[in-house]
Amino acid sequence: MTETRADNVTWLTQEAYDRLKSELDHLSGPGRIEIAQKIEAAREEGDLRENGGYHAAKEEQGKIEGRILQLQGILENARVGEAPRTEGVVGPGMTVTVVFEGDDEEVTFLLASREEVGAPIDVYSPKSPLGAAINGKKVGDKATYALPNGRSMTVEILDATPYGG
Repeated sequence: MTETRADNVTWLTQEAYDRLKSELDHLSGPGRIEIAQKIEAAREEGDLRENGGYHAAKEEQGKIEGRILQLQGILENARVGEAPRTEGVVGPGMTVTVVFEGDDEEVTFLLASREEVGAPIDVYSPKSPLGAAINGKKVGDKATYALPNGRSMTVEILDATPYGG
């Protein structure tokens, strides 16, 4: 089975894309300048082996560079707008209601990128074990996925509707 380009696509709203792009622009511009200044100021304090400020600034620099790489990857594979959706079929951008086997309680969540913060309901990634198991399934279908403890869980899809915001 070959992986298609569509597997790597992250669907984002315009607001989420703009927010992530703004964060990337800040971190790769003024953010890098600020941390370089902190490192330089700490370096001037003397012996680097015993300089806590220097080591803290270098650690912060590593976190900033890691976040820059993460944001570049997300934005590189991002598509802005609505993911193609079909009522009753689970996919990114859908509000999904499931019931876990052995439990009568229904759980409703948005299947979308974790970068879609601010949604009034829980957000599950399509790349999570549950998200991957239910992606493409129809209302009434069951899906089984592996839990972190090695056991498996089965869910039944009760509803899948386009997210309204």
